[in-house]
Formats: sequence, structure tokens, C-alpha cells
Amino acid sequence: MKKHIPNLLTCLNLFSGCIAVLMALEGNLKAVTICVLASGIFDFFDGMVARLLHVKSPIGKELDSLADMVSFGFLPGTIMFTLLQKALPDTSLLPYLGFIITVFSALRLAKFNLDERQTSDFIGLNTPMNTFYVLSLPYIAVKYPELIINPIFLIGSVLLTSYLLISEIRLFSMKFSSMDWKTNKFRFIFLFLTLILFVVGQFMALPVILVLYFILSAFHFNKKNDLA
Repeated sequence: MKKHIPNLLTCLNLFSGCIAVLMALEGNLKAVTICVLASGIFDFFDGMVARLLHVKSPIGKELDSLADMVSFGFLPGTIMFTLLQKALPDTSLLPYLGFIITVFSALRLAKFNLDERQTSDFIGLNTPMNTFYVLSLPYIAVKYPELIINPIFLIGSVLLTSYLLISEIRLFSMKFSSMDWKTNKFRFIFLFLTLILFVVGQFMALPVILVLYFILSAFHFNKKNDLA
């Protein structure tokens, strides 16, 4: 029975992602947020549970990527599509450019599955982090509509995040092999600052958190290279 527990969590990730896509099309931001958070939690724990129970399997790895493709690939593309619809005339076909994120998320996941360099950390922006950035945009748009509901900004975001997904930029993962401060200093700093920023700015703080992630990852790997 225990070998099915991680796959159950992965399926719950997929299930939440499917609902989130429908809620995004209906404009129900609160429901989208709840579902994305649920998907993120299930995605975090399925791998952890598999390792703890020693039941990692090839089908689990494939299922995880398929679930992520919906929750963290199709969903951010859908959110961006709905934002571009608001920013452009009804007759425009440009909102479909939002799904470029979905295409590059698929490329990112395929690359991750084959790239042996990414066993402990990431090369390129991971799809969950990108999804949370895209999710932040409707929240920021409530306060700053002229900034976010802008086709130049939105299409620029599509192109930039799509590039980051398949880039060669090294980013640390949040998988702790130990709780040693020296090894995980920048991870701990990231968690601490993320908590403060989220308490202060909630979802509007996510773009700042994303930039912080890139900066601290650069420090992390520079230090790692110096020690090597």
C-alpha cells in the first residue's frame, strides 16, 4: 500500500491543477490561489514521502512531470491568457501568446528529466516558482492596473519567464540534505526573508521574492565554487 502514497499525492497535485485552470478561466482568483497552493504542497511532499518510504519508481517520476505540466505549465499559461484578454481588444489573437509559457514549461520539464546535473539543484527557473510569479500578477493588477494590464508588460513577462525556464542559470532547490548552517546558509536566509516579505506584501511580494531567489542562488553557487 505504501508504494501508492507518493503517486496519490502526485494525482492530487494534478487534480488541484485541473480545477485551478477552470477557475482561472472563470476569473475566480481566490479559488485559483487555493488550488495552486494545494498543488504546491502535494508536489513538495510526493517526492519527500517517496524518499522516506523508499518507494521511488520510474512511473512516479513520469507522473510527477505530467502533473506539473498541468499545475505549473498549463495553468500559468491560462492565467497569462486571461490577463492578455483584459489588456487587448476582443478581436485580438495576441492573448494566445500567454501559452508560450506552457510550451516552455514543457521544454523545461523534459530537460529536467534528462539533465543529470539537476539531481540536487536546478538549472533554469523551476515551473512552480514561475507559476507563483504569474499568479502574483492579477493581485498586483488590483492595485496597479495600468502597470500590469498592459500588453507590453505582459508579453515581455511571457518572453522573459519562458527564457528563464530553459536558461542555464543555476538555482538552489529547497531540498535540504542536512540542516547544517554552512551548507544551507543562503537557503535559510531565503526562507526567512520570504516569510517576512510574504507577511508584509502577501502575493504582491512574489516578484520581489523571485528576484531574491536569483540573487541568493548566485551567492550560494559562487561560495560553493570558492570552496571547491
